[in-house]
Amino acid sequence: MSSFRRVLGAAAGVLSVLTVLSGLVLSGLAGQVWAEDAPPIAVAANLQAAMEEIADVFTAETGLEPRLTFGSSGNFAAQIRQGAPFELFFSADERYVLDLARDGFTRDEGMLYGSGRIVLIVPKGSPLKADGSLEDLKAAIADGRLSRFAIANPEHAPYGQAAKEALQHSRLWEAIQPKLVLGENVSQTALFATSGNAQGGIVAYSLALSPKVLTVADHALIAADWHAPLKQRMVLLKDAGPAAERFYSFVQSPPARAIFRRYGYALPGETD
Repeated sequence: MSSFRRVLGAAAGVLSVLTVLSGLVLSGLAGQVWAEDAPPIAVAANLQAAMEEIADVFTAETGLEPRLTFGSSGNFAAQIRQGAPFELFFSADERYVLDLARDGFTRDEGMLYGSGRIVLIVPKGSPLKADGSLEDLKAAIADGRLSRFAIANPEHAPYGQAAKEALQHSRLWEAIQPKLVLGENVSQTALFATSGNAQGGIVAYSLALSPKVLTVADHALIAADWHAPLKQRMVLLKDAGPAAERFYSFVQSPPARAIFRRYGYALPGETD
């Protein structure tokens, strides 16, 4: 009888171990499925409005939900070099992608998804005018109407660098520097420029076209040849999984390209 009990006890122990192992395997698989369903994606802040729409369409069609993190391209590039677990990177400046590719952090050199533009944006009721020539901005500096003006930090935000170049082209850079409010990225800059923290600013055209901003601010395009081209490139990182690959393919599809164009991100030869 005692021998029989020992056998039962051993069997129970084996079953207990198998149950625990099965639970670990199943939980591991669940975690893997969740991870594949939610690839972490680094997205330049200028793309926020467009990319949120694209992600919603992708989720509706596939049931997969990408985890979008918005910020400055320069900061993302540095984080990727330090091991940040992003699987896909949408940069506002292709140089960051090409540098990462050269140093082996990506699968390849990726591909262009559009060219950006910058605008002068002013909140409704601002003493500034939405004047893409920046002549009113020049007058506002001279007559004292301007106290705060927002651009993204040109040290790491491509749209901030483009804004600086446009202000330099207009010979306003030196005069406007004491009045600058620097956003960490262009999305934060748009918030500064439309919420009362500044009387206006220079931001991405795509953000000025977003429904939330259109209702509270006016904008005017700044000439594209006043700054270096904003060639924007996306790329899969080395450890990208199937869900990230699927999203990368989706953003090249006609529905996604239509959204990109609506926010001003056309590719050469592309028409509405």
